Amino acid sequence: MSRFLTSRPSAGPIWALLLSLIVTIPACGDPAGPRTQDRHIAQSVALLLPRQHLTRHPLDGEIGQRAMGLFLKALDPMKLYFYQSDVDRFTQQAERITESVQKGDVSLAYEIFDVYLKRLDERVKLALDLIRQPHDFTVDEEIVRDPDLLSYPKDAAEAHDRWRKRIKLDLLVLKSDKQLEGQAAFEKLEKRYSSFGKRMHQTDEDELLEIYLTAICESYDPHTSYMSPETLENFDITMKLELEGIGAALQSEDGYTIVKSVIPGGAAAKDGRLKVEDKVVGVGQGESGEIVDVVDMKLSDVVQLIRGKRGTVVRLEVLPAAGGPRQIYAITRERIELKDSEAKGRVFEQGSRPDGKPYRIGVIDLPSFYMDMSGARMGIPEFRSTTRDVRRILDDFNRQGVDAVILDLRKNGGGSLQEAINLTGLFIPSGPVVQVKDAVGRVSVYDDEDTSVAWSGPLIVVISKFSASASEILAGAIQDYRRGLIVGDTSTHGKGTVQSLMDLGQQLFRLPNAPKLGALKITIQQFYRPDGDSTQHRGVPADITLPSITDHLEGIAESDLKYALPFDRIDPADYKPNGDVDSSVIDYLKTRSAERVAASADFQKVMKDIERYRTQRARKTIPLNEEKFLAQIKELDADKTERSQFEKLNNQGEESGIERDYYLDEVIDVMLDYLQYRVVARTR
Repeated sequence: MSRFLTSRPSAGPIWALLLSLIVTIPACGDPAGPRTQDRHIAQSVALLLPRQHLTRHPLDGEIGQRAMGLFLKALDPMKLYFYQSDVDRFTQQAERITESVQKGDVSLAYEIFDVYLKRLDERVKLALDLIRQPHDFTVDEEIVRDPDLLSYPKDAAEAHDRWRKRIKLDLLVLKSDKQLEGQAAFEKLEKRYSSFGKRMHQTDEDELLEIYLTAICESYDPHTSYMSPETLENFDITMKLELEGIGAALQSEDGYTIVKSVIPGGAAAKDGRLKVEDKVVGVGQGESGEIVDVVDMKLSDVVQLIRGKRGTVVRLEVLPAAGGPRQIYAITRERIELKDSEAKGRVFEQGSRPDGKPYRIGVIDLPSFYMDMSGARMGIPEFRSTTRDVRRILDDFNRQGVDAVILDLRKNGGGSLQEAINLTGLFIPSGPVVQVKDAVGRVSVYDDEDTSVAWSGPLIVVISKFSASASEILAGAIQDYRRGLIVGDTSTHGKGTVQSLMDLGQQLFRLPNAPKLGALKITIQQFYRPDGDSTQHRGVPADITLPSITDHLEGIAESDLKYALPFDRIDPADYKPNGDVDSSVIDYLKTRSAERVAASADFQKVMKDIERYRTQRARKTIPLNEEKFLAQIKELDADKTERSQFEKLNNQGEESGIERDYYLDEVIDVMLDYLQYRVVARTR
């Protein structure tokens, strides 16, 4: 079993999907029926959950009620498809979930799903009928923004009215976003809903089982889930940062698979013909295999067709974004390193040292705590490791004579527990890094046992609400040891739990080549800082807070998540603070930073955006009067703001360097103040 700490996928949509790397699953589909292997998987999950989960909660009626609610929400999050009578009928069967899954019976998932597909077809037909009907955009009416404030439609008339308003909103959004009106807007929406209906009917048994069992798992806590074999394979890819394929990021839009980026150094980039915004409409295997039409095919299936062993050929039928006839590109698959997710370093010169030369500030961007688990298990000496990569960067910084280091964890949602411990050890001589408590209250202390230090100078760790799990272990230890400053959002995400990955094939058959049945990712422990505080719910608070809209996004923090475990604390570990940072230096740096932020046009704009965002999010409805809608959009589109932040922080599919902007400039200025404070302190 491997232990790791990672946050749930970012709330909100994922717009880029790396070839051979699928981070989410579709929400619905048309599977044939329960299989024999489903019985084994369901029974294993039902057996392991109450025995292995941190809470030891029995698989009882309460879990059944929670699971039913989560399953229905996964299928119909906006309450657009089911009738209230459907939901009432399902809810009466909630206790059947836990009883039947213990017997390996998942037929209830198929029963509910069949109803969902029926309602889906009805609603798609209704949407297509409504799109071209006349709509009066001068009427003062509104649509409810938050589905939690809605009940499900009670009958066809209420469903019709809800969809009429939805179509009006779609048309208004198209007009405001892309200036699409009239015939062009009608065709856009017709393609969107037709394609959506087709894709939902393509969901297979693995996907439905994953949704259903994950609803049961997340009834324990939001980080426990069932991973299908495909999801497990993709998880392994994210941890070892490599895959075999062509190297591109894809997006599904209106039935087409669109190239959103081409990974530098990958097979497609070397070939040179595949371009951003090209549409992949067919995929063939080898030099002569039949080209399979992939229009309206779900994205995960397209990815599976393109994925393959290095050295083999895949042929893509492409509609070029630049125009012209269809093209066939034969590309030889290669091993591709996911460099966009690895640690990166860069040195900036700023300010003036006592000798007149500029300070040299080393910045490290660390998107995750990755580790090639299979490589580690096989004893490969140079298996992929976050700590190894960061140590290499720090060694280079030392050769360049840097004066200070900034470690940026704003995009880091977690990863390997061992890597979090080892990486923290690069900055402290030795000692406790994290404490872990299990289900029976037994506390284990995990030390950094390597007395060598890769960087002993001034340190800042930059955080956001997206900094979770393993990031919080490092940030909490650095803060407890007073080894460095924590700068960024008011606190980190607040995920203080440890998950274990249990391969169900291995659990059932104990064979080297056990069948691929997926895995149970289960919360087995809670972790605590050296000072005894859990990061659960509360996160790690910043020493110096900078204005950022990520601090205010809805549904991001652990405390926003359904059935999140509560905060608690244990006794402190035996550790000795370093003393590099104390309250006097923090107070001084806070004051200096606040003065700069108040005088910064960029930060003032951020604060105005935050206020507008909060105002709009507080509104419970969206106007469907065109004049009022467009006026509100001009103020600030909260959804677009949220989406842009997710795109920036997920940053999937593209290799990106470390670039200066107003935010990083302020972090560097905080570091310069810190350096100068230390110079003055030494002369006293």
